[in-house]
Amino acid sequence: MIRLGVMGFGGRISSMINHVFREVEPDIRVVGIVDPDEEGARSRLAECDKADAVFYTSTDEMVRQAKPDALAVGTRCNLHTPYAVEAARYDLPLFLEKPVATSMEQATALEDAFAASRCQAVVSFPLRVSPLCVLTRQYIDEGAVGPAEHILGVNYVPYGTCYFDGHYRNFAVTQGLFLQKATHDFDYMSYLMGSTIIRVAATAQYGRVFGAPGARGKGMPAGLVCSQCDDALVCLESPENRKRNGSGGTDQDHPCVFGVDCGSPEAGMNEDASNALLQFANGAAGVYTQVFYSRRDSGTRGSTISGYHGTLSFDWYTNELKRVRHHAPFSDTIRAGGGMSHFGGDHELSQDFIGLIRGRCKSRTPIETGIQSVYTCLAAKESAETGRFVDVRQVGSTPV
Repeated sequence: MIRLGVMGFGGRISSMINHVFREVEPDIRVVGIVDPDEEGARSRLAECDKADAVFYTSTDEMVRQAKPDALAVGTRCNLHTPYAVEAARYDLPLFLEKPVATSMEQATALEDAFAASRCQAVVSFPLRVSPLCVLTRQYIDEGAVGPAEHILGVNYVPYGTCYFDGHYRNFAVTQGLFLQKATHDFDYMSYLMGSTIIRVAATAQYGRVFGAPGARGKGMPAGLVCSQCDDALVCLESPENRKRNGSGGTDQDHPCVFGVDCGSPEAGMNEDASNALLQFANGAAGVYTQVFYSRRDSGTRGSTISGYHGTLSFDWYTNELKRVRHHAPFSDTIRAGGGMSHFGGDHELSQDFIGLIRGRCKSRTPIETGIQSVYTCLAAKESAETGRFVDVRQVGSTPV
C-alpha cells in the first residue's frame, strides 16, 4: 500500500487521487491531510480513505505521525509555494499543483529550498507529457521540420468564465491568467522547442468583456449573484441562458461576471485575453495567444511548429497532429484517442508519480520545469503591465 499525505485536499487533487492515481495504483490510501476546511475535505474523500485519513494541523505533524510514503499539494495557488517549501525538508516524492509559485519572491524561495533538498517532484504539467505532445516532440527529434525555428501556441478557452464567476476571480490568489493558464503552455512550448524562453514581450486586455464595465457596459455591484439580479432574464451569463444557449460554464447560481468585485486593471484582475512574443535561448521565436471569452466549438488549444523542411500542427480538442513536408508532395494527419483527462496527460503524470514512489523512474516534469515556467509567466505579466520587453530569469542563475 502507498501511504499519501495531502496538503490542501481540494477538487483537483482529490479528483487526481480518487480517479487517475488509482487507475495506475489502486492500493493508494490517503492517510493524512492538512486542510483548514475539514468538512469540505472529508466530503471529497473516497470510501476507502474515510477510515484511515487523519487531519493534522501542520505538515511536520503529518509526516511524523502518519508516516506517508509521498506527499501531494493541492491548495489554492498562493499556498503552493509555502507547502512545497515545507515538503522540500523531507526525502519524500511530491506531487505539486501548478502554478508552483505566484510571485518572484515565492519562485526564488522555492528554487532555494529545492536546491538544498533531495525531494523529487512531479509538477502538474499534463500537456507536456500528453501523448499528442510527446509524439510531436518525437517528430521534431526525427527531423520532420528540420531545426525548429518558430512555434505558434494558441489557447481559445471555451470555459473561461470560471475565472470570473468562481473563486478563480480572486486576483490576490491567482495573480492573473499568465500564471494560471499560460504556465502550462509556456512549459510545453519550451519542451517542444528544446530550449527555454529568455525574453518576452506581452500585452493583455482587462475589463473589456468581463468585470466592469465589461460587455454589459456598466459595472454591476459587488456581491451580486444571478438569483438576485433583475437582469437575469436577458443576461447571457445567467444560468437560464447558459442552459438555453449551450454556452458552457456553471448552470448554477453564481457571482456576476460583470461585477466590480472582479477587480480592476489598476488594482489587479484576470485578463479577458493576453498575448506574448517569445525568444528562445537557441535563437528560435514564438508567439502565444490565450482568449477567455471563447465558447462552444471555438475552443482550441495547440501549436504549430515550423522549420525549413516542414510544419507540424496539432490541436488537443480535435486530437489531431498534422505533418506537412515542405519539399515533397506528402502530408499526413494522425488522430489520437479521445475522452482522456487533460488529453491523456493526467494519466502520464500519475504513472510518473507512482513510478517515482516505487523507485522505478524519474519525473518528466521536475520542480525546475515548474519554476522556469513561473519565471516566464512573471516576465510576461511584467511586460504586459509595463509595455516593454522583459528578460526571463533562468533557473540556476545568480541574482544580480
